[in-house]
Amino acid sequence: MKLTILNTTMTHSKEDGYVGQVQFNVEGHRDAYEITLQSKKGKDWSYGLHFLDRSGSEEEIFEVEEQLEEDDELFDLLVDAAKQALA
Repeated sequence: MKLTILNTTMTHSKEDGYVGQVQFNVEGHRDAYEITLQSKKGKDWSYGLHFLDRSGSEEEIFEVEEQLEEDDELFDLLVDAAKQALA
């Protein structure tokens, strides 16, 4: 799965830990996505995936979700991109 990262943000506070967003396109998909990442200490990450601008194909977002669950390198790529926005 080929991604193009459009924008990244990351904040850190004692109360919320790390909270970041990564906006990205997936090659061959009509709509862009945004993943919101959260981690108290920057190690174990939870996330929410949604369409960036408008609702799109359920089949396509499920495909991205499945890839994120199965491909640690892909997930880490998004986490690392968000972390770079904090620096």
